[in-house]
Amino acid sequence: MRSARCAIPLLLIIATQAAAQTTPPKPRARDLGIAARIGGTPGTLDAITDVTGVEVGQTTLISGSGKLVVGQGPVRTGVTVVHPRGKDDPDPVMGAWFTLNGNGEMTGTTWLQESGFLEGPIAITNTHSVGVVRDAILQWQVKRPGLQPWGLPVVAETFDGRLNDINGFHVKPEHVLAALEGARGGVVPLEGNVGGGTGMVCHGFKGGIGTASRTLDARDGGYTVGVLVQCNCCSRRELRVAGVPVGQEIPDLLPCSASQDPTVHSSMPRCDAAPASDGTRDDDGQGSIIVIVATDAPLLPHQLKRVATRVSLGVGLSGGKGENSSGDIFVAFSTANAHTAGDTGLAHVTMIPNARINPVFYATVQATEEAMLNAMLAANTMTGANDVRVYALPVNRLMAALKKYGR
Repeated sequence: MRSARCAIPLLLIIATQAAAQTTPPKPRARDLGIAARIGGTPGTLDAITDVTGVEVGQTTLISGSGKLVVGQGPVRTGVTVVHPRGKDDPDPVMGAWFTLNGNGEMTGTTWLQESGFLEGPIAITNTHSVGVVRDAILQWQVKRPGLQPWGLPVVAETFDGRLNDINGFHVKPEHVLAALEGARGGVVPLEGNVGGGTGMVCHGFKGGIGTASRTLDARDGGYTVGVLVQCNCCSRRELRVAGVPVGQEIPDLLPCSASQDPTVHSSMPRCDAAPASDGTRDDDGQGSIIVIVATDAPLLPHQLKRVATRVSLGVGLSGGKGENSSGDIFVAFSTANAHTAGDTGLAHVTMIPNARINPVFYATVQATEEAMLNAMLAANTMTGANDVRVYALPVNRLMAALKKYGR
């Protein structure tokens, strides 16, 4: 019976991916000239996949509409997977993690902090699907050679219960396996309403998955820093884009109820009601953000901890403040220093001296800020469980706000 229930979402996954390949893509920050205002030099793809070897896979689950029926839907969720060296290379990478505010979860971080190595893929999903995603990664890993006899997968989450039947537990092992096996490198991953970000809300606009990258100047080593975010955080009034208070310029279009049934989400403002102008409808920064930083710069674990910490500055430039109810958790890894995790005798590693690490910090901050914006730019307006509607960031009004402030 379970396989019959999963068949419909899987068909919708195929349809969603096909549509994304045939529909003209929405403009990204670089297309709009905003990446240049943020600073730095984007990579060829302006994505985490600019870091050689990195692959991203996603499974998107969208089905149903109308009133929430737990276990049936509506479903607006999924899973996103990042393979540091690609799905066919089990060689661990050096890594580290950091939490700006800990109202969230990222499994596997105890051993990551202790060992300094990330062993296997990183996955992001919804809050109530962390366990099934973790277990599915283990099922996938134990069938592949080259791994130690145990696994402690890194799986992170944000809460999509506003739009998704989160207590219906719709993410299944087969969805995780599809993301793991379908991961690709060398292309820009789909952004917005996809994968783990399908049902997420960012600064009160439709959010989700976003990515960006920066390439260092040749004099700084020419290394690449790539970032992928699952953005489900932050207050509308705090939204900044390239320093411009965009959230204050677009105070309307907040999440609302599109239901014609007044008993459904009666405490939520109706979409057809007059917009509030006093900010009382703002959500005060509820939600979370997960950020993955990849680089080919030769950094050791203690340096990657410093990189992961700098993600906070990119989130802050976008308007995130590490609010009390937010789970802001970040992980960074380096694909340099291959084959140093195994017991092969004395390991020889290279590293950037601390005195030369600042360009990596700058790139991390810039790529994080842009990735958050790309998540909103790519996302479409979505109506989910109980007809809750979350609007897409209107590009014309964004550009008007930037123009108003001379940006």
